[in-house]
Amino acid sequence: MVEVYAEVLGGYPRSERVRKTLRRLEEKGEAGFMDAARAVWEDTVLILGAQLGAGLDAAADPVLEWHDPLRPFVEAWRNTTVDGLLRWFDNNFFYRIPVFIDAPDPKRYVLAPRVLQLRSSLPGFARIKVVMPGPVTFVKLSKNMSGRSPEELADDIAGILAREAARAAEAGASVVQLDEPFLGDIDATPDDARLAAELATKILRAAEEKGAETRLAVEYNPPDPGVYEQLLEAKATYLVIDVADAPARALSLLDKGAPSGLGLGLVQARNIYPETFDAVEPWITKALEKAKPEKLLLTTSAWLDLIPLKYALEKTRILGEIARAARGKLA
Repeated sequence: MVEVYAEVLGGYPRSERVRKTLRRLEEKGEAGFMDAARAVWEDTVLILGAQLGAGLDAAADPVLEWHDPLRPFVEAWRNTTVDGLLRWFDNNFFYRIPVFIDAPDPKRYVLAPRVLQLRSSLPGFARIKVVMPGPVTFVKLSKNMSGRSPEELADDIAGILAREAARAAEAGASVVQLDEPFLGDIDATPDDARLAAELATKILRAAEEKGAETRLAVEYNPPDPGVYEQLLEAKATYLVIDVADAPARALSLLDKGAPSGLGLGLVQARNIYPETFDAVEPWITKALEKAKPEKLLLTTSAWLDLIPLKYALEKTRILGEIARAARGKLA
């Protein structure tokens, strides 16, 4: 019998209070650092509690103070800076473009201090999940002025992220996830995926050696078949694909094989409309028939930071309901 688990894919949106407080701090100089930190922390605890209350198996760090998934790492490394704004894939928000002027050199760790803070405030049974941007996506969304090839730069980034993964697991993270959304893009190639799988294995093995479970996730769109085939070579507890954005195309990928741990992005993170178990049950059934995984992870199609917070919390509750219904159906 397949084991069924559930967790959201990644970060959450800011509440109106947090948005206004951070703007008053960063743009207007009208709020103090402690006021901003308090607002972020209070909402962080609320969101973690919502995940645990929904019965999810791991609580994802909502990373409310991160302006985009790349910038915290760019700001923690030497020989990097940020440039102008660019749209984050086909979504209605923007990120600042990382610029590499030489090989990146870490000044500090990003994830481990966050895990220590979360761990000190959550009950012992709570499993904490942290998420990192994958090195191929990082390079593809950056300006490379380092003189190194894209492959060399991606390997440099992977070396740093492997240390981040190991330290996060040591600090108490039960789950470490690597996001490679570029691999769902029309421009992604099997060579990109081959490199991503190789580097993901390097990064995630460092977390597994410290006792954490791992995920390699492709959000926003299912990958092309040739890309997916290469991703099957990655060593992770789960390979996660977006189903909600293109169910037939996503499920057809499973004809090419599947890992023992399969993650399905069933809950649409890019709209506010509620899902039901009846609507997604055929996707689960077909995935089980095709892939026959040992473990099934039900999740969102992307981070929930693309919709207002009240809807993100509702999607969290819905995901928990779907997972309970799936377990009951498969029992």
